[in-house]
Amino acid sequence: MNNIFSDRLSRILPSATLEMTAKAAELKRNKMPVYNMSVGEPDFPTPTNIQNAGIHAIKNGITKYTPGLGTHDLKEAIQLKLKRDNNLSYNLNEIAVSCGGKHSLYNACQVLFQSGDEVIIFSPYWVSFPDFVSVTGAKPVFVKTDSKKQFEPNFEDLNKKINNKTKGIIINSPSNPTGGVWSDEAIKKTLQICKQYDLWIFSDECYEQLTYDVPFKSLASFDFNNKKIITFQSCSKTYSMTGWRIGYLAGDKQFVSQVGKLQGQSTSCPNSIAQHAATEALSGSQKSVLQMKEIFLKRRDLILEMLQKMPNVDCEIPFGAFYVFPNFKHYIGRKKPNGEIINSSKDLCLYFLSETGVVSVDGDSFGAPGYIRFSYATSEEIIIKAMNLVLESLKKLSF
Repeated sequence: MNNIFSDRLSRILPSATLEMTAKAAELKRNKMPVYNMSVGEPDFPTPTNIQNAGIHAIKNGITKYTPGLGTHDLKEAIQLKLKRDNNLSYNLNEIAVSCGGKHSLYNACQVLFQSGDEVIIFSPYWVSFPDFVSVTGAKPVFVKTDSKKQFEPNFEDLNKKINNKTKGIIINSPSNPTGGVWSDEAIKKTLQICKQYDLWIFSDECYEQLTYDVPFKSLASFDFNNKKIITFQSCSKTYSMTGWRIGYLAGDKQFVSQVGKLQGQSTSCPNSIAQHAATEALSGSQKSVLQMKEIFLKRRDLILEMLQKMPNVDCEIPFGAFYVFPNFKHYIGRKKPNGEIINSSKDLCLYFLSETGVVSVDGDSFGAPGYIRFSYATSEEIIIKAMNLVLESLKKLSF
């Protein structure tokens, strides 16, 4: 029987994070204890002032279609935010609001890439980057990074991978899954290479407000006159608004216009209620962001302390986001108590899940075999319990 579905779907994979969430839900249904360390969203409620803005929108009829690329008020709030926080000056016609940062990136890839193009992605990468590229018909090309230097690019490998088919490059700092934050030197060197080869640059900055040891600098602030830099930011992580689905991009007005053409034939416009709430998020009090960041820093230091107790587990100190990305390669090839061999970090994650109820995400899914991502967007109590359970389960593995 012929495949009735589009060939495009064969180019993409199911989400690894959603797969682990589904397995955890199954354990919960069976009344087993579950410690979810896989979640890619803050565990805090949306701040009250933002909730109230959403309620106000509902009660006052702000529930109709809006302009396709966002309301004037929200785009103005984004414009002021980019100047205030990132020292970037954009006109309103250089800003596009979408249904989340993920939607912005998807739209941008659809607008720019096509069959015959190659796009540089740094490993480890966010699970959706390769699929965003592949579904356009373009080819994702993976470049190594330095695990001892915030997962900054291996520049020798980067230069080897660029050719006359290379059209763009995707950068994610602070990073999901590593939490790595690139240094100024690494950013400048990358920009220099991109300019040399006339490449487009997508800078995913959705964790920009969550850096701990270094100040965040938006990539575009290093070379604002470069019209091939597109900046992506989001309300999801900063304001605990993951389900509200508001993100945005900023860049060249011709590029933004093409995004508008595409978005106008798909979502029509972002959610009007969420846009009203996002306007308050960006222009109102930022106190909740600072409070959340302070709590995340304490949790990060706690989970790093717990990981240090695990024999033969290495973990770079992440300077941003809310993930740790330890290296468990020493345990690949070991046997579980039932005699089965752990052949990959995915096997190890499934072992942790079945043995302890700890939910994590395997590094294989991020292009980093042997690594595992744990999120510390959860309580200190759960972090301590989960990490102790992981430690005990590692002791049960044998050669």
